[in-house]
Amino acid sequence: MIEYKLLKELEQNPAHTQRSLATHLNVSLGKINYVLAGLTDKGIIKARKLRNHPEKIRWQYILTPKGMREKVALTQRYLRRRIREFENLRKEIEELKGDLS
Repeated sequence: MIEYKLLKELEQNPAHTQRSLATHLNVSLGKINYVLAGLTDKGIIKARKLRNHPEKIRWQYILTPKGMREKVALTQRYLRRRIREFENLRKEIEELKGDLS
């Protein structure tokens, strides 16, 4: 769920660069670029150019109000999925315990 993790990181630290996001989330720089472009196209984040040095352009990524709503929805879906996985694992553990008894 790269979108959720990326939105969470941007919310916590809008100063992230694409490279720092890629490193922090353990994915390729190309994947970060692709996901950021998609989120920008959907209006979930806004990309703004920052000019720190005349020869160097950096981008700042900001969650839009739509992005905040999307992050909540992604969080809810992610949580439901993880709870299902947890319940399935708990059942499997109980079955294994029964097999050992």
